[in-house]
Amino acid sequence: LCGTHTYGKVSGWRRRKCKQADRAVLSDPGERVDDQELIWLEQAQGGNRQAFARLVEAYQGPVYNLAYRMLGNAAEAEDATQETFVRMYTKLHTFQPDKKLSSWVLSIASHYCIDRLRRRRGEFLSLDEEPVANTLRSGQPDPQEVAVRQETRDRVQAMVETLTPVYRVPLVLRYWHDLSYGEIAEVLGLSVQAVKSRLHRARLQMAERAGAE
Repeated sequence: LCGTHTYGKVSGWRRRKCKQADRAVLSDPGERVDDQELIWLEQAQGGNRQAFARLVEAYQGPVYNLAYRMLGNAAEAEDATQETFVRMYTKLHTFQPDKKLSSWVLSIASHYCIDRLRRRRGEFLSLDEEPVANTLRSGQPDPQEVAVRQETRDRVQAMVETLTPVYRVPLVLRYWHDLSYGEIAEVLGLSVQAVKSRLHRARLQMAERAGAE
């Protein structure tokens, strides 16, 4: 299967590169990159493996980041990233042109991670919207704050892992991938209201866990 060598070493990427990839793929639905990726998709559907490898390169950062936040383990996230692209390759013909390609790819990744979590009976996270976002998306830290920030990130990740997949998935998509309620709904096959409800419950659970520490 073409592209295996392309995404087999995702964990070797610098996180900065992954974040850049997240922004490039997920930021603006109207970006020109979407048109190019749809061309690659059509070519891949026709058997062009080089085109599929380009899709892998474009999405391996966002997929790995999603898998890592959901699974909390780098090795498992790397395996999940590879499996996501294997599944994507076998499902190329199922893509619906009226959907966002990024939502489709993340949907494959999130469902695989959910299955994996259910098998190991794992769970997930949530805090108040702005505190979570600010904690994890802050700018360049003062050297004296590095240790404190790392400890905070570790603590937040640990809380994320206590949430069930039902609540963890929308939380990760919202705060680590900046998806809108509508985009999350599309990825998970839910209504916007259901997404808002799950996020609300996730934040309540996170607040309870934070208060218990």
